[in-house]
Amino acid sequence: MTAAVPELRVEGVTVRFAGLTALDQVSFTVAPGSIHALIGPNGAGKSTCFNVLSGVYRATGGAVRYDGRELTALAPHRIAGLGVARTFQNIVLTTGTVADNLMLGRHGLGRAGFASTALRLPKAVREQRRHRRRAHEIADFLGIAEHFDRPVAPLSYGDRKRVELARALCMEPRLLLLDEPVAGMNPTERLSMAAIIAAVRAELGISILIVEHDMGMVMRLADAVTVLDFGRRIADGPPERVQQDPEVVRAYLGRQEEQEESA
Repeated sequence: MTAAVPELRVEGVTVRFAGLTALDQVSFTVAPGSIHALIGPNGAGKSTCFNVLSGVYRATGGAVRYDGRELTALAPHRIAGLGVARTFQNIVLTTGTVADNLMLGRHGLGRAGFASTALRLPKAVREQRRHRRRAHEIADFLGIAEHFDRPVAPLSYGDRKRVELARALCMEPRLLLLDEPVAGMNPTERLSMAAIIAAVRAELGISILIVEHDMGMVMRLADAVTVLDFGRRIADGPPERVQQDPEVVRAYLGRQEEQEESA
């Protein structure tokens, strides 16, 4: 079980790019240990919000509070150090083996200095072994232990998505940001990943904020849903209530009609 999990509070966050408002005073709270979905049509501001939370973008206004800290002025590595990890919509993997990629996630947890590691001093070697054992445990939990010492490149798309998730979990996060974790997967892979996400929350007790277009998966997994449209929050609450919200229905149907007309 992970150490005490704090809530994430997004308070009136605004992001502007050269006069374009990508987020307009967006607020929501991710309760400790919950799965919270951030949804909306394409261009709604979901990825911008994730980039603010992980320190990639700076907010023009508002605040993001987590574990007693204000995150909007912190660099990505400082935010990661507070226990916030993320995956990406497009798989971000290095060359090398699954183990190599997972050990990247352990990098920020190391205590041995660069010199000790480079010289392979006994303390550094013991630490590396502990990190490798933990990485293997996480790989086993996600069903990819058999690939641990194999190259990443030849793996199936679904397995590479699991490696991406495992890398994030190797950071031992208390808050996990999942950016479209089932994008590009076939139905079988989607069901498997949904089960994995539910197991991660159940076993580790961490909070999960997820951006996803698969509404069936969102409604099954999420405890709460925040809906964005054109950078504004238009709904927030339990999935069953949000799903029936007239403004949410209009936002999705309106975008669908626009796409049909332009086709």
